[in-house]
Amino acid sequence: MTTEIRLADYLNAKDADALSMLLNAYATDPMGGGEPLSPEVQKSLASKLAEIDGAFSVLAWVDNKPAGLINCFMAFSTFKCKPIVNIHDVAVMSEFRGLGLSRLMMAKVEEIARERGCCKLTLEVLEGNTLAQAAYRNYGFSGYELDETNGKALFWEMPLS
Repeated sequence: MTTEIRLADYLNAKDADALSMLLNAYATDPMGGGEPLSPEVQKSLASKLAEIDGAFSVLAWVDNKPAGLINCFMAFSTFKCKPIVNIHDVAVMSEFRGLGLSRLMMAKVEEIARERGCCKLTLEVLEGNTLAQAAYRNYGFSGYELDETNGKALFWEMPLS
């Protein structure tokens, strides 16, 4: 078994296809919402990501098959006055789970973040996704709080349709 972990090239057709396939597989999983991506999103995902400053993706390949994905976006900590990497999507195809791919991809993201002078990595995880929570804790992530009297930070959204 050959494993390769590397940055995606959004302008490379093989990487673009892998990115779309992996994200669609994640989207159709219950932890990704259970609905496939629209055909338009699948078609234009890589080209749209290529237009976003600070976007990058890490792909995992096993025996030249797309096996995993982490999509990231640069952000900024005003309290530290340093950049941050926000991990937006983490996905491993079901047939490749248990091989440590998420840990290998996370290590690549951490390497990139350190090269860019980032002060931290951030991500969100569903309360019910205990398997992912355990993997993130094992890697070094924890809930964010300034002090325990005010509790942990919550991730909220307001759709703009």
